[in-house]
Amino acid sequence: MNAVRIGLQVLLVLGGLFLTLLILLHKGKGGGLSDMFGGGMSSSLGGSSVAERNLDRITIAVAIVWFTCIVGLGVLARFA
Repeated sequence: MNAVRIGLQVLLVLGGLFLTLLILLHKGKGGGLSDMFGGGMSSSLGGSSVAERNLDRITIAVAIVWFTCIVGLGVLARFA
């Protein structure tokens, strides 16, 4: 049971860091933090490219894994 908890904690930390990186890679929709990193310069391209849609899908998948780790750790803490 302890190995499962450690595995979930490691996956949670790595998922959180990767999720932060993925969110910062998204194109900005207006003023905000993404403009500070140069996101506002490429706003004239317009449209949603295949890369942007794939980035959305990967971000959602990592967020689901991250959320599942939190729920799993909560269940382990409650019943173990």
